[in-house]
Parts: sequence; C-alpha cells; structure tokens
Amino acid sequence: MDLELSETELAFQAEARAWLAANVPPEPLPSLDTAEGFELHREWESRLAADRWSVVSWPAEAHGRAASLVEWVVFEEEYYRAGAPLRVSQNGIFLLAPIIFEHGTEEQQARFLPSMATGERVWAQCWSEPEAGSDLASLRSTARRDDDRGGWVLNGQKIWCSRAALAHWGFGLFRSDPEAQKHAGLTYFLFPLDADGVTVRPIAQLDGEAGFAEVFFDDVFVPDADVLGAPGDGWRVAMSTAGNERGLSLRSPGRFTAAADRLLASYAERPDQRVADRVVDAWLRAEAYRLYTWGTVTKLKDGGDIGAAGSVNKVWWSELDIALHETALDLLGPDAELESAWLDGYTFSLSGPIYAGTNEIQRNIIAERILGLPREPKGLQK
Repeated sequence: MDLELSETELAFQAEARAWLAANVPPEPLPSLDTAEGFELHREWESRLAADRWSVVSWPAEAHGRAASLVEWVVFEEEYYRAGAPLRVSQNGIFLLAPIIFEHGTEEQQARFLPSMATGERVWAQCWSEPEAGSDLASLRSTARRDDDRGGWVLNGQKIWCSRAALAHWGFGLFRSDPEAQKHAGLTYFLFPLDADGVTVRPIAQLDGEAGFAEVFFDDVFVPDADVLGAPGDGWRVAMSTAGNERGLSLRSPGRFTAAADRLLASYAERPDQRVADRVVDAWLRAEAYRLYTWGTVTKLKDGGDIGAAGSVNKVWWSELDIALHETALDLLGPDAELESAWLDGYTFSLSGPIYAGTNEIQRNIIAERILGLPREPKGLQK
C-alpha cells in the first residue's frame, strides 16, 4: 500500500482544498429531493464543472482534469472534509459514466458526458422492478425490436428509481430476447424521462420528500443510438455498473472519515463514557475503510481489479454508516432531534444495506467467490 503523495499530488490537494474553501456554500443547500434544492444542487454542479472540479478524473473535453485515481481519492477526501453539497449528479458521474467510457460509442461519450458533468442533464437509476430487486435478472420489462424505425419499443415498470422524480434521463435493463436464458437476452438502454409513453410517479420517503419514483413504460421508442453496449449484452454491461457502485465510485472513504471527525468533535463537546468505546470504534472503522481503499488504489495502479472485493466494500461502508449515525444520535440524546444533519443522515443510512445490492446478496458473493464456500444443497433450501 502506497500512502505517500508525490509533489504533484500534494499540489493538486492544495489547489483542491483552496478552491473548496473559497466556493463551498456557507450554509447547507436545501434537500436535493425538493424542486428548489434540486435546482440549487444543479447550479453547484455547474460551478464545479466551470473550474473542472466536477469530474476530476475525466478528460479535459468533458470538463475534467485527467486526474489519476490517487488524485480522485484525494479530491473526494477534501470534498467531504470541506462539507461540500451532496452530488445531485452522482447516478450519472459515478455509476453510468464509467460504463459509457467502457462500453459507449464515441458519439455517446460526446453527447452524454459533458452535460452530465455540468448538471445540465441529471440521470436516474432505473434498475429494480416490483418482482426484481436483488434478483435483477428476473426482470420482466421488455424491449421489442422495431426495424422500421431503427430502434426498440420498451414496455414495463421500474420502481425505486433514484432521482427519477426530478431527473431528465434514466438508464436500465430490459429483456430484449424472451427466449434467452435468465441472464442473457437483456439490453442496456438510455432514455429521456419525458419521452412519449413514460409516466413518472414520485415515491415519498420517510421525510416526505420524493427521492425515488416509479416509472412506467408504455410503447416507449428508444433509437439504436441510445443502446449502451451490444443488444443482448446488457447483463455484462450492468455488472460493470454494479462493480463501480459497490467498489470505489459511490462511497468514497472521505464521506465516512469526515463523519467520524464530526462525531469526535461532538464527543469532545459533551464527553459521555456510555458511548466512548463506540465513538472510538466508529473512527477506527472509518480509518480502516480509508486505508483499505488506498490498498485498492495501489492494486489498481499495479494492473489489478476490484472484482468480488467490491462486495466487501459495500457491506463495510453500509454498516459503518449506520454505526456512525446511531452513535452520534445516542451521544446527543434528546438533542438529536434538533441536529438535522445527523438525523437525516441516519434515516438515509438505513437504506445502505439495501441499495447497490442487498448485504445478504453481497455476503453470498463473498462466501462463494472470495472464501470459496459451497452453495447450500438444493435439498436443504427452504
């Protein structure tokens, strides 16, 4: 594991820290799951992109800096340390963009990436269906070939679509070959959420805000130009997305080390021996995740890949997030209801073991692909 930053990387860190200190809004923005907050967060994305801080690892023509993986992790640490706003474009820049770089055509890269970086076009993740959540391959939404128009006709229903209540475009899988085996015959589509035949129904969360939506497709035409990867190859493309989501992209360690530092500051203001061990444990687990991530960065720099270890990442950060926030709320006691940052963070953390693939599924992957444990014999399954 290489923890030493070069002079170039230290200069990059200093520049990022100075820019964030000068530009991060002094007060938190309204929730990005409200119409007002959504637009203010888009303005923030635009400000980031104007100075090429929105997507530092992307090429210059897409508003990036061609930064290295090390510099990306450094920037993420500085971003969260500065208390910068949540990224309303995270579905696009962290989940979809790596797949467009890997599987997209040059035309798709030029058409979608710049507007993604600036917040002009915000993307929704449309994966789950009412009967296809963790078992995504059992999805029933269909794509029928339309040769006359040079594209596909989508029908079906998606649910728990992140950002879909306010987003502009979505991405997801549809079954394009009903005769193929379960994981085959799937195609990855990109589609505007205001297209003819698309109906978006917002879903209120516990706080009453619509962070999700249910999306219905009724003979929605999608041209071939908006197919990502080859038709029928959607499962492989989607698993590339899942690898990024569970690995480094979605939850960088800066998010948790910043929260752990806030927890330590709260404890310093009101020491309470009842939670002292939990405060220390939360800080140690956040630091362990940071070091583990740096180990992964070193591995990737040496030509390795994340593979099934992304599932270890996902289980670790999702459970750490809950532990951090539960400890903070217990430390604050009755005052916790007045601390919206901790309370809102706790409410959201409870979804962590579910999204990006449930932790039960991730433990199965860890058991089978990393530990080499056998599957349960079918005769013993209940």
